[in-house]
Amino acid sequence: MAAMKKKRFMELYEPIHVRFEKFCKARAYGNFHFKDLMHDALLVAYERFESLKNDDAFLHFLFGITIRLLANENRKKSTERFVDNQQAYNYSVESDRTDRQLEINLLYEAISKLPDIQKESIILFEISGFSIREIAELQQSSEDAVKQRLVRSRKKLLELMTGKQEVELNKVSYDRR
Repeated sequence: MAAMKKKRFMELYEPIHVRFEKFCKARAYGNFHFKDLMHDALLVAYERFESLKNDDAFLHFLFGITIRLLANENRKKSTERFVDNQQAYNYSVESDRTDRQLEINLLYEAISKLPDIQKESIILFEISGFSIREIAELQQSSEDAVKQRLVRSRKKLLELMTGKQEVELNKVSYDRR
């Protein structure tokens, strides 16, 4: 029985591994190592695997667990944040420091400064490739609320990355419904 559970779990997980890893990398940035987050989320998901009613919802199932783990962790560490840019810069993905990697680190640093709900929306849409509808379901809100969060988070990211206040955004397409 346990072997069948493990086999089914892995059949569902392997095709979505890359998307889940990207989500965890972006969402965990600045708090703790993404591999720890992935491990903890997968452990909880495996323990609660029987509660999954629809195989198509497996990725949502993992994301929901990850978001709850992060919320619990943030409650515990609410006073601990990066104190200065140098400390944030020292936290980097384990690879060569290329220009692109530096840009990604700066983006993740900026994303980590967004409010949690905006952070989740932008990561789910831009990095993980979820549709507006899927994000609305995951966050238990309306599609219009998700769109507004995306607009606000993009505006704030531009301000954080350029140092300019009230940067004007061009209209952004929401093709993924």
